[in-house]
Parts: sequence; structure tokens; C-alpha cells
Amino acid sequence: MADPEAALEIRQPALICPATDRSPPGADDMSKHLDDLLDRIRTLQEDVEEEYRQQREDWQARRAQLAGEWASQQRRYKVGLWRFLRRSSLLAILTAPVIYLGWIPFLLMDLFVTVYQAICFPVYRIPKVRRSDYLVFDREDLPYLNAIEKFNCFYCSYGNGVAAYTREVAARTEQYWCPIKHARRIRGAHERYPRFFEHGDAEAFRQGLARLRRQYGDEPPRSPD
Repeated sequence: MADPEAALEIRQPALICPATDRSPPGADDMSKHLDDLLDRIRTLQEDVEEEYRQQREDWQARRAQLAGEWASQQRRYKVGLWRFLRRSSLLAILTAPVIYLGWIPFLLMDLFVTVYQAICFPVYRIPKVRRSDYLVFDREDLPYLNAIEKFNCFYCSYGNGVAAYTREVAARTEQYWCPIKHARRIRGAHERYPRFFEHGDAEAFRQGLARLRRQYGDEPPRSPD
């Protein structure tokens, strides 16, 4: 007598799900469109940077021509320390020590990131991030700032510079180890993120990972399709 379970197995159609890592239809077109958009954004960014550079040069030239008059005019807007403190609220004065405690984590992060990339990046042939590109101190000599304001500018320059420096080191690390986009949109992604592989695109990841790991430089790498 025939086994009913065996007969059932014979009658049921085989469900064959071929394993494939191919990108979904239209992925290449979407990637090309994204590349075009990113190229346009980069061009606009370069135009903006060039405009800023030209304005800075014009301002520096004007400042050099009127050096004495410029400094004198700037000092007219300086607020003395006593008047500055009298204008400050009690809460602002009381919270200042908490704000300045940020020096500790900023210094530790700066030290850790510098040591981290000095030791690890050469092993994986990742170009090191130039710290001087992110830590810029050029506001403390402005004649219209008092001592407290100059210190605040120095502190903010350092804190934000360390954050940007750390972000780029982390971005290059992510580009090497996990250049895959998240399944949902994230806010404030770094400049390298748009070039990462799409979430779930196994074929592109396996085929392009080695190439993407070599694409470092001043400009974010092109998408590795």
C-alpha cells in the first residue's frame, strides 16, 4: 500500500527559490541618477567655496589697506569685561562651569582619535585625516572681542573642530568596515555615506567592497556599482 505522505510529497509542486544576489531591476539607472545628482551638488559646493574664498580675499585686501582705521573701528564695538558680566544673567554665569567641563571629553576624544588613526589606519592603508584641516583658531585676535569672548571662541573652535575631526575619522573607518546604507533615512549623514552600498544589495557589496576601500581622498568616493 502506498504511503499517503509520500504521495502528498509527489503531488506538491517543488518551490524553487534560486539564490541570487542580483540587484533589483532599475538599480543601475537609479545609481546613475544618484551619481548625477551628487556631481551637481559637489559642483554647487565648489562654486560656493570659491565664492567664499573670493569674498575672504577681498575682505583681507580691504583690511590690509585700512589696517589702522579698521582696528580702531572694530575696537569701538568691544564690550568691556565688567559691562559684559553685568549684562549676563545669573543662570548663564552658574551654568558656565558645566559648559567648560566639556574640555575634558574634548581633550580625551582628540587624543584617542589621533592615536587611533596613527596606529590603525596604516595597517588598512586608510589615509590619515589631517587634524589641522578641522581645528582652526582665527577668531581670537578680533579686536572687538573681550577676553571672555575670545576664550569662548577658542573653546567653540576646539570643540567643534574635534567633533568634525572625529566624524571624518569615523566616516573613513565606516567606509572600510561597513559601507552599507541603513534601511531608513538618517539625519546628518557624513559626506561619504551617499556612496555606500544600498541596504540589501549583496552583489554590489561583495563585488565593490575592495574597490571602495581604495577610494579615499579629499572628495568622497564615487558609488561602487
